Amino acid sequence: MADVYGFSATTIDGKERTLGDYRGQVLLIVNTASKCGFTPQYKGLQALYEQYRDKGLVILGFPCDQFGHQEPGDETQISEFCELNYGVSFPLFAKIEVNGSGAHPLYRHLKEEAPGVLGSKGIKWNFTKFLVGRDGKVVKRYAPTDKPESLGKDIEKLL
Repeated sequence: MADVYGFSATTIDGKERTLGDYRGQVLLIVNTASKCGFTPQYKGLQALYEQYRDKGLVILGFPCDQFGHQEPGDETQISEFCELNYGVSFPLFAKIEVNGSGAHPLYRHLKEEAPGVLGSKGIKWNFTKFLVGRDGKVVKRYAPTDKPESLGKDIEKLL
């Protein structure tokens, strides 16, 4: 599969959603967690979303509990946490796995298209980010330490 549009995932409120719904928009896909040192990045992600959504950016958050059990809650708890603490209004999805045999197909694709440092495919930690162009192709992978505020220039190039 050459682009992300053929994948689907369950939203945080239990509805099946195809990524084809986001065709023609720039996507920032992030694996998230509520109890991580990087959790405050939700604030930066929301700011990016508010700054660029009218120009075509959508941020997609995928909670994941594979790193230090830092996303222990269920979907309702995750949703409430994000909304109450960070005012998150970008789309969130149900908890998934990003590594191993149970990795969500979207994440298998993202890792294949944009390997990490030294060609490693595995997601190293929460808040790894993938930037996807309007054509649905993965443009770049960012480390958890890359703050959302630092991605503006790359996003603007695609908008």
